[in-house]
Amino acid sequence: MLLLAGALTLTLGACMSTTGTGKDDPLPVKDKSDAQAWAQQMTEHMAEGAGIRIDPATVRPLFTPCTGRNGETARDDRYVLMYSVHSTVPLAQHPEAVRKVRDMLTKEGLTIKNYRETLGGRPDTILDAEHPSDYFLSVSSTAGGEDRLLLRVITPCLLPPPAP
Repeated sequence: MLLLAGALTLTLGACMSTTGTGKDDPLPVKDKSDAQAWAQQMTEHMAEGAGIRIDPATVRPLFTPCTGRNGETARDDRYVLMYSVHSTVPLAQHPEAVRKVRDMLTKEGLTIKNYRETLGGRPDTILDAEHPSDYFLSVSSTAGGEDRLLLRVITPCLLPPPAP
């Protein structure tokens, strides 16, 4: 199985309520449905930039509790969203698609952390990018065969708004 893995991050102003950079800064506040809608928009943006189509039947949102460095969790419903969706892309087109996404994200101010187009002479792309201040993480990866591209968004730890 070919793995196209990448972390892609876009501007997060629509998702974040704060933009702190310290470990003790308040968590961004975002309702789960708003976070999921933002993640969907982000994967659609990545697909559009790559010139590929998303298969809506493959959407998989996964909300998990935030876990601290030592395995601790809080009781305030803070969460991380891992949102993924597949696209069918022929293997030979993976490097071109990932190149387009890389160029788009670079122009949008993201930092490319890891990039590869081939491994052992075969297309096997990896693209990891992150936003320099908002820490919202998107991941693209191919799974389930050589023609499958997985686009994934991983949020930082988010806090739901207080109950009314």
